[in-house]
Amino acid sequence: MRRKSLFVLVLVIVLFSLQSCKTHPEQGLLARYFDAMTMRDIMTMSTMALEPMTIEWSGWKILKVSEEQIVPAPLPDLNKLELESKKKMDGHITPTLEAKDAVDFAKDEYDSARTAAAKAAAKKKVDDAQKKFDEETNLHNELKKAYNEAKAAASREEKITDFSLGAGQLANIRDLKGTVHTKDVDVEVKTKAGSTENWRLNLKMYQLKDETLNLPHKGRWVIIKQEQI
Repeated sequence: MRRKSLFVLVLVIVLFSLQSCKTHPEQGLLARYFDAMTMRDIMTMSTMALEPMTIEWSGWKILKVSEEQIVPAPLPDLNKLELESKKKMDGHITPTLEAKDAVDFAKDEYDSARTAAAKAAAKKKVDDAQKKFDEETNLHNELKKAYNEAKAAASREEKITDFSLGAGQLANIRDLKGTVHTKDVDVEVKTKAGSTENWRLNLKMYQLKDETLNLPHKGRWVIIKQEQI
């Protein structure tokens, strides 16, 4: 009977320990992060934080941990938006070039006109063609801006996804579907200079899956952003 009770007690302790690790991953992560900071070990810190910070601290403690937010992984949609934006931009190159050619042809016609009436008619063609070209150019610039923004957003999300997975640039990383887990951790840091600073650290962890190969890719909690509050 005592053996059974002891077994149950050990089982409860183990389950509690596992649950604690599962529920509070930020504690261990930040402990390792601040220890590496003390040693000025930027290489180790870079495995935990996207942009490591450096503080000469004498003590730190967690003040608050936000509720964990879980949303669908955005990278597949961001990749799709980048591809669609590029297609629209590339598809508008021809109309823009044609509008430029129309301006050149109108200018040639104006230069070759001999009478005042012909000059006036050709001048109107130049103005109309230039207006059309300006419109196409502005539209193309808007499409190019949209593409650059979409490309930058997808590239950053890919970088963060790869950082959490630690997979070393998976070829199909932009196709992986799953969830992104996010939480904010507010930390009080006492510096060696005697001041107290409050920092908010944004943590993320990715749980993705290669649906073609039925292969899971579980990431680790990493620090994505740090800001003083």
